[in-house]
Amino acid sequence: MYQQFYQRFLQANAGKQHFACHSHHYWPDVTRDAMLEYWDDTARLVDDKWQYIFAEKVPQTQQLIADILQLPQPEQIVFAPNTHELVMRLLSCFDLRQPLHILTTDSEFYSFSRQVKRLAEYDNITIEAIPTEPYATFEQRFIAAAEARSPHFIFCSQVFFNSGVALTDLTGFVLKLAACTDAMIAIDGYHAFMALPTDLSSIAERIFYLAGSYKYAQGGEGCCFMAVPLSSTDRPLYTGWFAEFGTLAAEKSATVLYSEDGYRFAGATMDFSALYRLNAVLRLFKQQGISVGRIHQYVQQLQRVFLAKLTEAQHGKLHTSSLLTNDLDNHGHFLTFRCGNPAEVAELAAMLKRNGIETDYRGDRLRFGFALYHNSEQYDLSCLKQC
Repeated sequence: MYQQFYQRFLQANAGKQHFACHSHHYWPDVTRDAMLEYWDDTARLVDDKWQYIFAEKVPQTQQLIADILQLPQPEQIVFAPNTHELVMRLLSCFDLRQPLHILTTDSEFYSFSRQVKRLAEYDNITIEAIPTEPYATFEQRFIAAAEARSPHFIFCSQVFFNSGVALTDLTGFVLKLAACTDAMIAIDGYHAFMALPTDLSSIAERIFYLAGSYKYAQGGEGCCFMAVPLSSTDRPLYTGWFAEFGTLAAEKSATVLYSEDGYRFAGATMDFSALYRLNAVLRLFKQQGISVGRIHQYVQQLQRVFLAKLTEAQHGKLHTSSLLTNDLDNHGHFLTFRCGNPAEVAELAAMLKRNGIETDYRGDRLRFGFALYHNSEQYDLSCLKQC
């Protein structure tokens, strides 16, 4: 149905069943044209390309993202090559010489979890990681911890990367946190952006929302973004390329979020070919009427067919009983199975790969992702019946 948009990746991977979409999503064909467009613009404009990019491409991409997330102002969005840079900007808003209590979970991606683990080596920094399991009670336990501990910084995923489990109600979750704490709240939306319909309109002034193009936005690596509350007065010590006082129009148009004190969440110089790719994908989907809701419904259909075929295969370890989930009606676009110890999972993933089924795994968890370029009629899990 949607494979027409992915012909180059599909032809380059003929014979494979690609269930690693959550790791490296196939790119639509328009992204190749976007790469050439970036090269041509660079050749045509040379140094003047920055003015063009900041005046045209960046605001257009901001608007596309703002429309998807229902953000009040596209100027809230700032860009960076990766989410780690954005995480460090947030952390540098705090005086790291003073006591700092960070409330998070045990299921955050490495760009955050490894960084705060390193920070926790300092005596004045406390990291409290709330277990996501059992999933049914996670949100209540997390909110209770926020109320009891009075943290300075809260960081939590909308969809957890190691399970696919999603917050049941992002808006309600944030509002409950906001009612019991004044902490800075950051939501990692990487596995939710362009996968789960997300409306930030009523919480845009309370959270920092991070995501990027590498997963379901389908633009590849190199273009991450953060929605910043317009009322925020936080000033990162990690300043970035544009961090200087003044009101240069070209820089302001780059949405480096200007305030009277200077630029607060400016972006460092970066290769904007990734932004060109993201822009091309989002424009394609808008032109074709492919909304996030439509994508989500299609993926849910794929997941149901996959689980039915998995049940038919009757594999000893990979089955629906080993599926990690809280509510499949409110779940990310990948399914995670706990099916043995890490060595057994690695062997199972290797066996699937030998049979043309691409997956990925984290420890004792095997993950299967789903995407628009899938056709459920082509799913073949017969190799599982042989072992």
